[in-house]
Amino acid sequence: MSKSSTIRARIKPEIKEEAERVFERLGISTTQALTLFYRQVALRRGLPFDVVIPNATTQKTFNDTDAGKNLVVCKDAKDMFKKLGI
Repeated sequence: MSKSSTIRARIKPEIKEEAERVFERLGISTTQALTLFYRQVALRRGLPFDVVIPNATTQKTFNDTDAGKNLVVCKDAKDMFKKLGI
């Protein structure tokens, strides 16, 4: 079957660039990634992941992280585990 349908979408450049870096690491093109997404939607008859509204704690964490507040910065995994007390 030939490919003849086109998808056009507008997306923030930084999101596109970040996603394309992930696709590159996975060894797939953007077209392959979109095809995979569409196939999963068709197979599952819905989105292939949960879509939820964040609760108040999660939303506060997102907002704080975006603002650079209440972050714990670790040098490496060993430092992280030490700060976590594990």
